[in-house]
Amino acid sequence: MTAIRHDWTREEVMQTYSQPLMDLLFQAASIHRAYHDPNTVQVSTLISIKTGGCPEDCGYCPQAARYHTDIDGNELMSVSQVKAQALRAKASGSSRVCMGAAWRNVKDGPDFDQVLEMVRTINKLDMEVCCTLGMLTENQASRLAEAGLYAYNHNLDTSEDYYKDVISTRAFEDRLETIGNVRKTNVTVCSGGIIGMGEQLEDRAGMLVALSTLDPQPESVPINALVAVPGTPMEDIEPVSIWDMVRMVATTRIVMPKTQVRLSAGRTEMSREGQAMCFFAGANSIFAGDKLLTTPNPDVNEDMDMFELLGLKPQAPFVKKAKPETVEAEDSTLQPLGEKPRWSRPGHVIERNEAARRERSS
Repeated sequence: MTAIRHDWTREEVMQTYSQPLMDLLFQAASIHRAYHDPNTVQVSTLISIKTGGCPEDCGYCPQAARYHTDIDGNELMSVSQVKAQALRAKASGSSRVCMGAAWRNVKDGPDFDQVLEMVRTINKLDMEVCCTLGMLTENQASRLAEAGLYAYNHNLDTSEDYYKDVISTRAFEDRLETIGNVRKTNVTVCSGGIIGMGEQLEDRAGMLVALSTLDPQPESVPINALVAVPGTPMEDIEPVSIWDMVRMVATTRIVMPKTQVRLSAGRTEMSREGQAMCFFAGANSIFAGDKLLTTPNPDVNEDMDMFELLGLKPQAPFVKKAKPETVEAEDSTLQPLGEKPRWSRPGHVIERNEAARRERSS
């Protein structure tokens, strides 16, 4: 097996990414087979438990309140609604449920208490539970862990250098701090990014360096292709090529051998042949269902047909890590602290984002 390295440089990652494709694929596939069953793919279902109205200005996101994207927002779903969707996901082959809320950061109170109950409920269904709720404190991460959370998603999105061209309402360091708070618990980390936002190869490499130098490395790394949604600042960006996706997946696999590399947003633009190349290159996790929060995704039946064609099988839950224990709310030893952390607001202006905001208000 290849040793896990935490000292990758941007130059090394760029050289890996840019080598002849057949050499890159051979190297990635060899490492993948050393650490994973190449015919097993984790299937997750993403549920948007609170949609739209986000105060952030992420240039790719249709849920930002400042952009005109015709997204139908909804308030926080009920526990029973989430349980019903989780049961449908389990019946269709998913082993993990990821719950996403369009929040800047977690705030103590009834809504967070409701999310904690969702975590307890899904964990009792013998499914892995993941949340993506924005930035959170160490105490909030501990409360999620106590409820039975398996993973927390907080993407870096891109390199630290290019980040300032995508988002102006929070800082790259806040993302790293949130990941650090999760790492103080037994919850696993899911963190990746998006390609095709106008970044350079140096930025793709920079993001992988930032992730791979974390110790331990994230247990899951989603690789998303930008879905250019009308009304967002990035609506006119052309889709990234399948060759870029294959190279990014393969490089991620080489740099982070033990990580589950998640083939995420943008799969509707990929042929089955393209997705098969990504699986060969080291992707071993996907999202199933017709929506990824608000953007299109292949239907679960299409994915199961593809699995049958390729001889793939869904991964069972709790293969990589044991099922967490759930502590009921009345037995909790942790209390909300009513924290009001000073998460960063860098305040610089991204003209592309401002232009989209002005379009909404005109």
